[in-house]
Amino acid sequence: MQEANKLERPEMLWYHMDATAMKFSDEKYSVVLDKGTLDALFSDDSEATVSTVRQYFSEIARVLRVGGRYICVSLLQEHILKQVLAFFPEHDFMFRVVRCAEAEQKTAEDNSDGMAMPVFMVVATKFKKLPMKVFEICLAGEQIQRVQKSDEITLSIAAAQKAAMVCNGLVRGSIAGMSEISMDLHRPGQETPRYTIHVLDQKPVRGNGKYAAFIVPQGRETEWLFSTPQGRQKLLASASHDRLAIVSMHRGHDYVSWDAVKDELAESVKSLAPQGLHAHIPYLSLGSEVGRRETVFKGHSDLSGDYIVEEILGDDNKIFRRLIFLNNQFVIQSEAAIKIVRGKGKSMESKKVVDPGYLACQHHLYMTTGVHLATELGPHDDNKSVMVVGLGGGGLCTFIHKCLRNTKLVAVEIDPEMLTVATKYFGLTLDDRLKVEIRDGIDFLKDSAERDRCFRAILFDVDSKDPTLGMSCPPQAFIERDVLCNARKLVGDDGIFVLNLVCRDETLRGKVVEGLRQVFKYVMSYKLEEDVNEIFYCADHEALSSGEKWQEAMKRSAAEINSLARKHKLSRDNLIELGEFVHGLTI
Repeated sequence: MQEANKLERPEMLWYHMDATAMKFSDEKYSVVLDKGTLDALFSDDSEATVSTVRQYFSEIARVLRVGGRYICVSLLQEHILKQVLAFFPEHDFMFRVVRCAEAEQKTAEDNSDGMAMPVFMVVATKFKKLPMKVFEICLAGEQIQRVQKSDEITLSIAAAQKAAMVCNGLVRGSIAGMSEISMDLHRPGQETPRYTIHVLDQKPVRGNGKYAAFIVPQGRETEWLFSTPQGRQKLLASASHDRLAIVSMHRGHDYVSWDAVKDELAESVKSLAPQGLHAHIPYLSLGSEVGRRETVFKGHSDLSGDYIVEEILGDDNKIFRRLIFLNNQFVIQSEAAIKIVRGKGKSMESKKVVDPGYLACQHHLYMTTGVHLATELGPHDDNKSVMVVGLGGGGLCTFIHKCLRNTKLVAVEIDPEMLTVATKYFGLTLDDRLKVEIRDGIDFLKDSAERDRCFRAILFDVDSKDPTLGMSCPPQAFIERDVLCNARKLVGDDGIFVLNLVCRDETLRGKVVEGLRQVFKYVMSYKLEEDVNEIFYCADHEALSSGEKWQEAMKRSAAEINSLARKHKLSRDNLIELGEFVHGLTI
């Protein structure tokens, strides 16, 4: 090295020396630069190796001046990072880790397999005495984030390394026939993800492109096509590319434009590309807009946690208002269509109103059909109400209230916050025909049965709060035998019990059906074609003692719902296709 540099850099000095026992005097240097030496020394985590490394660190601390820096380029494997964090902060060094994205990119371009491991730079600055430990990290861009504990650095580095391992695996091979891979992208210093990317592969098809990214417009991420693995597989099949990266944008962030989102995602999307793809990566979407999402209200429920009411701009500039629980952000709890109505008087100000004819949940339509059937079968009694267990945003109650105008309703809701949301943001109107009881639904059924109350119909439309179960509606407790027996007693021989079931487990569904059959003489169901909802109609009325009678009665009620919806200007067209509905009924 002396020979190679004697002409161009004669002032440079070269020493042959042991880095763990340097001959330099104390505090001689302002910078110690380590490019791979630590990684070379730290080949394993044996006691002898750790002892050598700690002696190396002690020598670095000794020869550095106060204010001087140890700068180390490293892959920071777990055992290395552990010792670096154990030594320097304990010896009054301010500690910073920076990710060297440019170095990784150059390595990936130089390697024939396109692989690159995350490269980090440790910057440890020496102080005489620090009043507290200082930890900083920068994993993207130029924004340096200060963190409180060394564990936060360890977890961040591990996440970056795991992501790189996943990306390297995607570069090398295909995951066709396997589960999708998903990852969250965060901005530095932000806890909530900015984007979620799902990566899917299918077997190569002649004529397909190799790889594309699909950006889901804001507000559309809750749709089946984008929010479920089955839906994303369908999107992959129709996208005409062997690999698809489906990108969803998270609420709580601003997205300026389509081009800005593409620029922001460019490097992340590129890192997921298959090996050898150097061509331009196409970006697909439902349109060249990122969509619009506006938060109307943020609230907290003691039962369901934080929630928001938001508005999104859908197709044809239609506005939809949604209730979202933040612990389950990809599920819409309630949705309403919003109409802009021109005001009256001098101001003529336009205002937003909820469209009562919009049915976000199609199963509400078929539950309403069951209510109408109950009114037709039973003797006329103005004192008999319909009980709806589970209010949510009030969509079901509002539709029944507007469509069946001779029906009295009592809605039972355990969460008082939902009553506020339904009346303030989703157009629920309380009057002499619609009351709300803030009670536990099971307790209300039991109390009502003990008091010998009677109801024309009872409807269960209750979500489970446990997403791990195979049945997400209703909670298991609502289909226990004693609860069903109370419902049977309350509707009597003339009424109908209607259950909205959402169950992906066939064995569990079978148990529900058997439980219903043990309590009710006659059970019929209708499975919605496009949704996972299945509506069960349960009764003991002799007019429903055969399949033909059931079908004829349901057909008449469905036809009347169509007629009433048109009459009350809830819809211009038939809401229920009678032939398909009757054909889909199962005894």
